[in-house]
Amino acid sequence: MLETSPPDIFDCQTCGACCAHSADWPRFSLESDEALALIPEKLVADDLSGMRFEEGRCAALTGELGKHVGCAVYAVRPIVCRDCMPGDAECRMARAEKGFDLADLPAPEVYEHG
Repeated sequence: MLETSPPDIFDCQTCGACCAHSADWPRFSLESDEALALIPEKLVADDLSGMRFEEGRCAALTGELGKHVGCAVYAVRPIVCRDCMPGDAECRMARAEKGFDLADLPAPEVYEHG
């Protein structure tokens, strides 16, 4: 089983909307060349700007959207993927676009460290 958000907060593996939101996201931003080299070339966009987007979703997303999904490169996923948290603005936008329920999402503050 792939590691994701803490299931007691929200189980991202039952969603995947953020990984199927837009071909413009996820984009590489602050990754080092060494970090990018760990992502299989077949999953990187032809223009090297981010992850390959195929059939309406990130090429690294496995499983069925809204049922059970995982990330084939979870341990080396891009920074934008690491930064997306259940209940944050991006999560809510992606879930709303897919018609997924927003009621059980945590408030973004649950991830803030004091």
